[in-house]
Amino acid sequence: MSVGRHSVAAPAQKPDRRFVVSIVAGIAVVGVVASAVFLWVGGHLDPLLASADEPACEQVTDLVIVADPSIAPAVTELAADFDADPDRCVQTEVRAQDAADTAAALAAGSLTADAWIPDSSVWIDRTTATATSLGLGAPAVEVGESVATSPVVFAAPAADAEQLASEPVSWQRVLGGTLPTLLPDPEASAASLAGLLALKAHSSADDPRQFAGAMIALGKSIPASTTAAFGALASASQPSVVVTSEALIAERNADDSVEPLVAAYPSDGTLLLDYPFVRIGDDAPAALDDLEQALHRATEHFAKAGFRGPGGTGELDAPGVAVSAPAAQPAADGAAQLEILRAWGVLTLRSRMLAVIDVSGSMEEPAENGLRRIDIFQQAAVGAMQKFSGEVEMGVWVFSTARNGDLDYEDLAPIAPLADAAHTQAIAGIIQSLPSRLGGATGLYDTTLAAVKRVRESYDPEKVNSVLLITDGRNEDDNGITLDALLAELEKMDDPAKPVPVIMIGFGPDTDLEAMQKIAKATKGAAYSASKPEDLSTVLVDALSQRSCRPDCG
Repeated sequence: MSVGRHSVAAPAQKPDRRFVVSIVAGIAVVGVVASAVFLWVGGHLDPLLASADEPACEQVTDLVIVADPSIAPAVTELAADFDADPDRCVQTEVRAQDAADTAAALAAGSLTADAWIPDSSVWIDRTTATATSLGLGAPAVEVGESVATSPVVFAAPAADAEQLASEPVSWQRVLGGTLPTLLPDPEASAASLAGLLALKAHSSADDPRQFAGAMIALGKSIPASTTAAFGALASASQPSVVVTSEALIAERNADDSVEPLVAAYPSDGTLLLDYPFVRIGDDAPAALDDLEQALHRATEHFAKAGFRGPGGTGELDAPGVAVSAPAAQPAADGAAQLEILRAWGVLTLRSRMLAVIDVSGSMEEPAENGLRRIDIFQQAAVGAMQKFSGEVEMGVWVFSTARNGDLDYEDLAPIAPLADAAHTQAIAGIIQSLPSRLGGATGLYDTTLAAVKRVRESYDPEKVNSVLLITDGRNEDDNGITLDALLAELEKMDDPAKPVPVIMIGFGPDTDLEAMQKIAKATKGAAYSASKPEDLSTVLVDALSQRSCRPDCG
């Protein structure tokens, strides 16, 4: 069997895994299945020693194979059988290691092994990107064909299968927020990253906010591993699914002590994880060729362990998964997954935010749809609040001229975690009370300066500290600070070690976008404009999703 390969050149030292997984991305294969139906389907060999009448090996070839834990047991059994042939004189060690850890070591040149079998080709692209970011050359590897594959599916408790299958299970439902979904950390899970690729493929090409909004919602709770996500299903407040692979469901169901899971195949298409045979270094022993060929011939053995064939085909006989394989299309562009992973990292940064809301009298004016501006803001704010993780910290101010004595702003809620139910309820109450607080003119500049100072006073270096200011007008406080004086103060306060970007959102026809842009640039923030107040909800998603492009977001 011929094996196709591509090559890349070699590295040196080991980076921290957290750094490695935060900057890289990869590849998945897109496929389609006809419907979303839940389906139930229902010996380790030790190396043989030479017998007494056979000559012992003059020299034993040692092979070291690093394999993802999902496939390592099956590879170990095959390697033991391979070693048992006395004519080979080979001793193979199979090390089970998470692909993220292997990628870290390989990128730094500290991985001692002859070959690697990750759970997706995505890790090759991520390894190369990591090595490049560290200023090292690309690792010397040859990427061969896959020894097995596994489609990305949704996993659900068997007890919830009937309820969840009452309507098609699809990526579109995840995008729309109607299918409660747990996404294990895509920085460590190839299946999760492939799932994000599927979401992007099914999201609106004309409205990137749809995909960004879905990632923000999925980021509210990020299980550290697939095992943790499976465990969380039992305590979920409503029937939920986990983005995972078919093989991991089969592996889970082999344990009789846990509640079984069933696989749901997305009605709008699925993705395929491959398991490529990756040679490391330039001087591979001849025995490695034989082992690779043995792995490629072992389709039936891998099927018993819950894996499809190298082309995504073959039948399985395992509880909780379909007998027949879903169709699969060619692999996607690795650069696309790299970009998705970068976007995910930006969107899921934990935030510490002071929300500053304009309650000047003009907020009572009607918009084109007949609702008051304050009503539209309330609706958008409630939707945005639902997207925030409990790890986000938020405080609330309102502002208008002479709001609080001589001050243009009023502190209604301190910056505190939204995980505190009482704090979250207090903020919800403030949002509902906004119509009763309207009055006065727009004291924009004094409020902006005071807000930046407040966030800086209690700066948390572990979070993204920012001011989110929403207004429908321009500065109308003639007795307050001027724009030039404000910009000078902000420049004087600027500390690269403690950035406090001001994210300004103007909505309605009366905003001063030029002034907002100057303030945003001075703080390395961003300025957004919703020309129609009813566009505010989409602009709020932009403000949350475009952290990486500030201050020059389009």
